[in-house]
Amino acid sequence: MSVASLLTYLHFLMISPPEMEILLPIRCSDRSEPINITLTNIGEFGLLRKARPNIKAHLHTGIDIRRPSNNYVNEPIYSISEGLVLSKRDDGPYAQLIIEHEVNGLIFWTVYEHVASIAVGVGEKVDSEEPIAHFMNKNELDKYGWQFDHFHFEILKKFPQKNKPTSRHPQRFFRSYTLECFSKVNLDEYFYDPINFLEQHL
Repeated sequence: MSVASLLTYLHFLMISPPEMEILLPIRCSDRSEPINITLTNIGEFGLLRKARPNIKAHLHTGIDIRRPSNNYVNEPIYSISEGLVLSKRDDGPYAQLIIEHEVNGLIFWTVYEHVASIAVGVGEKVDSEEPIAHFMNKNELDKYGWQFDHFHFEILKKFPQKNKPTSRHPQRFFRSYTLECFSKVNLDEYFYDPINFLEQHL
């Protein structure tokens, strides 16, 4: 390749960076096919969640993804794309990661909750190939309840809310709008429907 050709190629890379890939957050035969995601019976986006003690009725802001196999030891969970870990909560059934992404000019944030064995920390860059966490194993489900045999997945349109870390949650710098969507207007303002988003971008 001549010097002129090389400079032209480098200039092309600078103005046209390679497209980043988005993949499903679970291990399956084809992580580019949304049909490989199975939801729990009440895991659809936008369903009404009834009020419970100290929590108002609200709309479901993500999807609840079922375990894709009978692996109750170390079933992996992946980031859907390259990103930066902004927040980490690692305390049992409500363990959570929030990751910021910029993919082909689109900025968005993903949330992974009810996860276990978190393998990344705040400030770390992640990709879609190495697990960031796992589904709860059998011992954890026996301890916390088998209603957590899934993980909750959100895609935010807006920057997460700042959260003050505590000694119990020292890396929980941000939180989602999970319990604050009381209408379809709220839901559409803050969240993408994850299935629709994946179908459009995979």
